[in-house]
Amino acid sequence: MTDLSEAFLTAIRLMTSADRDLIEIVLLSFKVNGLAVFIACLIGLSTGALLAVYRFKGRTTILVCINALMGLPPVVVGLMVYMTLSNAGPLGVLGLLYTPTAMIIAQTILITPIIAALTRQSLELIYREYKEQLTSLGVGGIAMAKTLLWDGRYQLTTVILAGFGRAVAEVGAVMIVGGNINHLTRIMTTAIALETSKGDLALAMALGIILITIAFIINALVYAINSAAEHRAYA
Repeated sequence: MTDLSEAFLTAIRLMTSADRDLIEIVLLSFKVNGLAVFIACLIGLSTGALLAVYRFKGRTTILVCINALMGLPPVVVGLMVYMTLSNAGPLGVLGLLYTPTAMIIAQTILITPIIAALTRQSLELIYREYKEQLTSLGVGGIAMAKTLLWDGRYQLTTVILAGFGRAVAEVGAVMIVGGNINHLTRIMTTAIALETSKGDLALAMALGIILITIAFIINALVYAINSAAEHRAYA
């Protein structure tokens, strides 16, 4: 118990003193996760909006695939990206393995189906409500998708935050493709796993506290956005 108390106090000191290694790990985590979520949003939001508007042969198959990919095991994604970027893989010549870029690729593959599926679900409800009105105004498919994206911006913000929360919590895929290299590819989740196995509970606790704080902030933002959306709807 004494060791745990000392580790906790040391963790607090690391945070309050802005420890260099701690800050480096946190900043890299935000860089990797932020870029992955940004790329996933570019793909997922547009894909989800188009699937909400258009009806075509094979649409159901695509929806089933996207929903299935939401539960894709992270270690499988890590293995796929590893094999693609390794020296024996088709993109090995790029030398991206064990770099933050490889981690961003893996994170993007994991997050994109989640954002696409949730976007489609959210916008399809809006589409059913405004379909006749938009059709009567002669609004085309692409323009209709853009309209739905704007009208559903509050719901989509929660979708984006959900994607970011998924990215922040990821460890398996980024561990495989990033290698958890100090000062290069070590992010919060992989650092916690490593430091815990080494017995350095202070740094692991500090990073854990930061992760929990981020989770609370994300949930608070989701609640605030949903409340604002409901207030706007009844105003």
